[in-house]
Amino acid sequence: MAGKPILGHILDSIAPLHPEQVIFVLGHMGDKILDYVKGNYEYETLFIEQAEPLGLGYAVFLALEQVGDSDVLILLGDTIIDARLTEFVAAGPNVLGLKSVPLEEASRFGIAVVEKNRIVEVVEKPADPPSTLAIVGAYYFSDVEPLATELKYLIENEITTKGEYQITDAVKRMIQNGYTLNAFEIEHWYDCGKKETLLETNRALLAHAPHTVGSEGVVIIPPVYIAPDATIRNAIIGPFVSIGPEAEVSNCIVRDSIISAKAQVSEVLLEGSLVGNSTEIRGHFKKFNVGDNSEVSDL
Repeated sequence: MAGKPILGHILDSIAPLHPEQVIFVLGHMGDKILDYVKGNYEYETLFIEQAEPLGLGYAVFLALEQVGDSDVLILLGDTIIDARLTEFVAAGPNVLGLKSVPLEEASRFGIAVVEKNRIVEVVEKPADPPSTLAIVGAYYFSDVEPLATELKYLIENEITTKGEYQITDAVKRMIQNGYTLNAFEIEHWYDCGKKETLLETNRALLAHAPHTVGSEGVVIIPPVYIAPDATIRNAIIGPFVSIGPEAEVSNCIVRDSIISAKAQVSEVLLEGSLVGNSTEIRGHFKKFNVGDNSEVSDL
C-alpha cells in the first residue's frame, strides 16, 4: 500500500522512539517477513517462531520471555495507527490505544470501559458490548512483569477466549489486581484484516503520497502510487491505486485497487480489487480479490 507493505508503514512509525530492539513473532510464511525486514531496516532485531497459532496473548508471551526488565511497545502486524507514538508511550505506566467504533461493529474487537481516562474494564469481542471504545492493537507497558505474569497464568491454566489466549484477558487480570491502565484515543486507525479495510487504508495512505505523473498512453488520476520499475501501457490509473514493483499493467482501467509486486494485469477494468504477488489476470472487465501466485483468464 502506497509503496510498501503494511509492515513497512508500522516500522517507519516507530523510528522516532529509537527502539533498542524490535521483536517479531512469526508464523506461516514468516521467512518473507524476515527477508523484508533484513533487506530494508537496520533495527536490532529478534525473530521468534510461534509454532502453533494459539492467539495474540501466546504470541506476546513468547516475545516477553526475551524482553527482560525493559519497557515494551506492542503493535499488531495487520494494523496501522496514525498517532505520535512518543506521546503514546508517555501517557502513563501502562497504556492502551482506543478508538470509538460504530456499535454494530464493536463485537468484532476487544472493548474497553473508561472512567476519567483510566481503563476499568476490558472484554474480548463481546456479544453485548459495554462501550464502543475498541482496543486498536497498540499497547505500552513500562514494566512487563505484571503482563508476563498474567499471560503465564492464562497459559498454565488453559484459560482461553474462543479457543485462543488473549492479551485482553491478561489486561483484565491486571486491572483486577490493581494496576493502572491509561486510555489513549487514536485519531485514525486502520485495521487491515479484511479486503474493505485494506482498501480503505490504501486510500488514506495514498492521500499523503507524492503526485505520480503519467506518460504517453497513460492517464493518472491521483492519488496513485506506481513503483518505479512497474510497466504501465495504454491505461487509466486512479484514483486510489497502488501498483507494486515489477508489475505490468496494460490496456486497463484501474481504480481503488492494489496490484502487488510482479503481477501482470491486462484487458480488464479493476475497481475495489486486490491482486496478489506474481498473479496474472487477463480478460474482460471484472472485480477481483486474488491471492499470490495465481492466474485468472477469461478470454
